[in-house]
Amino acid sequence: MWEEIVPLGYQGSYQRVRAYFREKRTSPNPITARPPSARVVAGWILRRPESLPEINHLRLKAVLVHCPELDALTTHVRSFAQMLTERQGERLPQWLDAVRRDDLPQPSHSRRGHRT
Repeated sequence: MWEEIVPLGYQGSYQRVRAYFREKRTSPNPITARPPSARVVAGWILRRPESLPEINHLRLKAVLVHCPELDALTTHVRSFAQMLTERQGERLPQWLDAVRRDDLPQPSHSRRGHRT
């Protein structure tokens, strides 16, 4: 496992990974991956798809499979970015119609510290 995670950026020691798995083998709780934060997922969505590392592309794909609304939003965000970078402002009315047709949920403003 250590050999697999070092190329992904893990900087801990082999002994630390070994101790982690030794503890998990004796623990009644299963090993589960922590889901990515909303900030991390937003970063994946906002990056150019071709510049997203393959591992993050796969992680984003796994998130989008479980959330059709976020999948639709990702399509709209990337379409909007393409429209901007290619200076295709004439597509804006069609883009807005497509967003409205999807009837996506509105963002929640219940987070502490949110400013309107």
